[in-house]
Amino acid sequence: MGAPRVSVLLPVRDAHATLPACLDSLAAQTLADHELVAVDDGSRDGSGAYLRSRAALDRRIRVVASPPRGLVHALGLALGAARAPLVARLDADDVAHPERLRLQAERLEGDPSVDVLGCRVAAAALPGAELGAGMRAYVEWVNGLVDHEAMARDRFVESPIVHPSVAMRRAALQRLGGYRAFDGPEDYDLWLRAFDAGLRFAKLGQTLLEWRDSPERLTRSDARYSAEAFLRLKVESLTRGPLARRPAVVWGAGPIGKALARALVGAGRKVAAFVEVDARKIGRTIHGATVVGVEAAADFPGALHLAAVGQPGARARIREEAGRLGLVDGRDLLAIA
Repeated sequence: MGAPRVSVLLPVRDAHATLPACLDSLAAQTLADHELVAVDDGSRDGSGAYLRSRAALDRRIRVVASPPRGLVHALGLALGAARAPLVARLDADDVAHPERLRLQAERLEGDPSVDVLGCRVAAAALPGAELGAGMRAYVEWVNGLVDHEAMARDRFVESPIVHPSVAMRRAALQRLGGYRAFDGPEDYDLWLRAFDAGLRFAKLGQTLLEWRDSPERLTRSDARYSAEAFLRLKVESLTRGPLARRPAVVWGAGPIGKALARALVGAGRKVAAFVEVDARKIGRTIHGATVVGVEAAADFPGALHLAAVGQPGARARIREEAGRLGLVDGRDLLAIA
């Protein structure tokens, strides 16, 4: 039997309630030439037995049993067992549109310039849960980032692509070393390393994944996905890349800007100044750096400016002011919030 066109990587831990809909959505794919590599990560709710019962009915499903070692270990097992040149991610509580695998495979096979391909997603709450305003805002933002340049520009704001919506070249994922096991978000870490390595991203304009949310989702219940963990990872990526030989100028002396400055100083990086529009803050010293007004922001040649204000619309206003001062977005200015 030859290799399939796409291998779907599906880690499973105690997901019996949502697995039927997830697996039904894969069975309904118009791209029949795919395989599902499902890793049962020590489930205790019957998920493993359910996966094996579905595999007995569909030879495209392969089940790998593992002690409970966690998501990154399960993803590594799935990747190691995958046979296709393209791998797609899916979570056990999500539902794929019937055309998803076909459209992603056709784009990746027909466009060698793309390494990582997502799609737009629709957020939905699992039964008994409610979809929060933060989730709605994130989905609206991430769905607006379609091309590589937009995702690269905003890669330090948040994850610019939804992990279970992604298909990518297996060889590219393996060259990156796969998923990294550490005390932070494995998917966001992978994307930052992929941008560092020069991989190209794209996103299909169609909505091809129902991304279902609940309070029990790992991103809500595990400290590895906390705001502090994301900030540590952002600083790690910045210091090995854009900030490697440049001082930082932080736009915003509020809680986000101060937290960023603390993290940068803790990583051994110099904060040259804070930029503020609030006249009451101008002239103060925070973490060893002076707070200056917008017009003085251009007085730090060679610095990398970091927009770190969380209020709605602040990112766009900072980009506008920085552009007026001759700072180039993506080269001299990066948004962090």
